[in-house]
Amino acid sequence: MTGSGRPRLRPARPEDAAEIVAMVRELAEYEKEPPSTVEASAEDFRRDCFGPNPRAEVLILEEGAAILGFALYYHNYSTWLGQAGLYVEDFYLRPPARGRGLGRMVMAGIAQIARARGCRRLELQVLDWNPARQFYERIGMEHRDDWCSYRIAEEGLERLASEVDDGSWSERP
Repeated sequence: MTGSGRPRLRPARPEDAAEIVAMVRELAEYEKEPPSTVEASAEDFRRDCFGPNPRAEVLILEEGAAILGFALYYHNYSTWLGQAGLYVEDFYLRPPARGRGLGRMVMAGIAQIARARGCRRLELQVLDWNPARQFYERIGMEHRDDWCSYRIAEEGLERLASEVDDGSWSERP
């Protein structure tokens, strides 16, 4: 899977969208989920990661013509610090890229982006069984066991949102 040339990082381009979806499916399988659980399409990534107001950004790791991995990240905001941070939603390296120091290269690239943008933190979540936890600790990330992750989705989100469907609230004027 590796191509000729030295591994390098670059911002994703719209034409990478199908390959990003393929890697998200590979990531789902790695995380012990069937690839069919991935509903995202290349068009979703083209819509949300490119253009004048992207909701997320993607960093691509490539070697020659071969795409070896990606990291999708976006800004979050700390009210306590009064500054933005970067949140890494997904980070995936294909098997031929693992064990070569390339994961560190990707995270260092994201850290450079965070620093250039004045971000004070870089955050992510990792499954408790994932051996990548050791990697994150080696690069200086700290495990936070004092915070619990919560999520509401689909029916629960619809049910909660319907509680203010009385016209008393609107997102923006």
